[in-house]
Amino acid sequence: MADTTQNPDAISAYYQTRAAHHGVITSDWLAQAQAAVEQPDSTHSGLGPNKSFNVIDEFNGWRKQPDLAEAVAAIRAMAAVIRASEATTMMELEIELKKASDTLKSWDKTSISLTAGCDLFIRYVTRTSALEYEDFNSAKSRLLERAEKFGEISCKARKIIAMLSQDFIFDGCTILVHGLSRVVLEVLKTAAQNNKLFRVLCTEGRPDGTGVLLSNELSKLDIPVKLLLDSAVAYSMDEVDMVFVGADGVVESGGIINMMGTYQIALVAHNMNKPVYVAAESYKFARLYPLDQKDMAPALRPIEFGVKIPAKVEVERSARDYTPPQYLTLLFTDLGVLSPSVVSDELIQLYL
Repeated sequence: MADTTQNPDAISAYYQTRAAHHGVITSDWLAQAQAAVEQPDSTHSGLGPNKSFNVIDEFNGWRKQPDLAEAVAAIRAMAAVIRASEATTMMELEIELKKASDTLKSWDKTSISLTAGCDLFIRYVTRTSALEYEDFNSAKSRLLERAEKFGEISCKARKIIAMLSQDFIFDGCTILVHGLSRVVLEVLKTAAQNNKLFRVLCTEGRPDGTGVLLSNELSKLDIPVKLLLDSAVAYSMDEVDMVFVGADGVVESGGIINMMGTYQIALVAHNMNKPVYVAAESYKFARLYPLDQKDMAPALRPIEFGVKIPAKVEVERSARDYTPPQYLTLLFTDLGVLSPSVVSDELIQLYL
């Protein structure tokens, strides 16, 4: 994959392949993930009589599962690095993990969750407690146990978040959502399974139609849904009781980086005293501190307007924006329900 940071007009790898990975949560996604942990698929390992292990091949193999987030696919690939390693010392193994992490992060340098997932994985599995007192084989086994455990925790994160959010969804409420967030879909799906009566307003999610896709999934669940133009958010906000959004990344300030348009939705909601809730897995917690909208690596996406645009007309293709913490009410995470102000404390704990 080409290095998108070298060419400012290049489309980031995530958005190049997004259309092919618009998978949504199915009822058995957790069972599939658990089965993969218990019985690793040999086709994913990249190993054979004449084939060496390749972490990108492993990563791409996991990415084919539509219910698996990109960061979790990276976590699974990193666990496979430990399993396939022929290192004979802990130092060699840690160097292999670092190289694999750097390779995965360079696959798409604009992906916040991918970078955060790799960094957290290394911190989690290489904590030194007890490792220095064991022989290498025992230490390697312990690392592999930690890796598999971290993968399991990451896979179960959506279910935990969905359960934590249920007390905030009440009968008769109207929820505004933006984009196609699999964790937000799980929240709404769980609420419907709990026989809660609510309706959803879905922004269209231009230019890739993520809101249209989400509205289709909600309709299949018999959840009342209304599709909005992205520009109709302020017009419709008086109907809304709460806003639910996902996040590409949760940063140290307690703010979020998410799909373009999240910031303006949060501004309108804040001005009209509507709570803005964020559903985000802890592997998306990143050691970043953006100061403004341009203070992050560009993530560009292809945009089609349906009509030819003259070459001299500049098109804004940024795929995401930054929402400061003062416009967010609560974050629902697998670590618990957090206020934006405590995110920095959780980040310190995660990266210790």
